[in-house]
Amino acid sequence: MTDAVSGRRVVVIGALSAIAEATCRRLAAEGAALALLARDETRLEAVAEDLRLRGAAQVIVRAEDLVRSDPEAALAACREALGGIDAILLFYGLLGDQGRAEQDLAHARQILDVNFTSAAGWMLAGAQALEARAEAGGVLLAVSSVGGDRGRRSNYVYGAAKGGLSILMQGIAHRFGAAGRHRAVVMKLGFVDTPMTAGFDKGGPLWAQPDQIAAAIRRAMDHGGPIVYAPFFWRWIMLAIRLTPQAIFNRVNL
Repeated sequence: MTDAVSGRRVVVIGALSAIAEATCRRLAAEGAALALLARDETRLEAVAEDLRLRGAAQVIVRAEDLVRSDPEAALAACREALGGIDAILLFYGLLGDQGRAEQDLAHARQILDVNFTSAAGWMLAGAQALEARAEAGGVLLAVSSVGGDRGRRSNYVYGAAKGGLSILMQGIAHRFGAAGRHRAVVMKLGFVDTPMTAGFDKGGPLWAQPDQIAAAIRRAMDHGGPIVYAPFFWRWIMLAIRLTPQAIFNRVNL
């Protein structure tokens, strides 16, 4: 594998999310080579130029509809452009509207397709791409949510999709673990101040900023996992939520 700090070749899927951009800025400062995938080519080019100025060894962009594109073909193109792939990071998602999803099954399917079905396709293709490497040390990382730890009336369609993604990543980690050559990590995020959460009342100790999460992701690329809660205290919050008896849980508005 290339040096753990400089020269790492990273594919970033959903590169225009606030957390992805913050993570890319950290990687660029270390001299990483980056492939940025998202829908908006104009915005991708602007982000790419900023990352080059911050020290990225190479930045390529691919305008992709991440829900409908061919992950295997896209990753093969990234591998050719970068000269290899050392890490694959997945960031994109859709919160959706739970109330609408209960009445509009097309919207429910959209939430499931974006957050699980398409994301799973990218991660399975990513696992294949890393296993095809001659070198060990590849990293496959997906951003998920604490919303997948227990079904709650406020967001259970989104939570089901993220829960599925988390289980998939744990399975890939187990698959990788047999040979011990690569790592798979799922990041379970709590509340983060991003455009996705623009409609929420924000503030208080439970809310994190994108750069805080980016720091946790950068650490997780090197060690830990296969499950990383970010910020760390969500591990204990979600443990309490998972252990709450259903009779009590039914009386709580979450």
